[in-house]
Amino acid sequence: MGYTLVALENKLLDMYPEIREKNISPRLSFNESKNAWMVKLVKDGKEKTVCLEKEDADACMDNQYCETFGSDLKKALAEF
Repeated sequence: MGYTLVALENKLLDMYPEIREKNISPRLSFNESKNAWMVKLVKDGKEKTVCLEKEDADACMDNQYCETFGSDLKKALAEF
């Protein structure tokens, strides 16, 4: 992968500041079978999971926004 879970989480928080603005806690885990990161958003007992494809995560680490993930994330954040 070339980066750690903590580094990816920090990058996502930097690139998508609305996560922090809504006081949502992201929890990341890698799903080997899907070859993707599962980004679980947690606030006040409510949870929503957004899939971040490995290729998109790699792109995020290179400061490139990922349209699919960004769109899915905005939909999930709207539910909080």
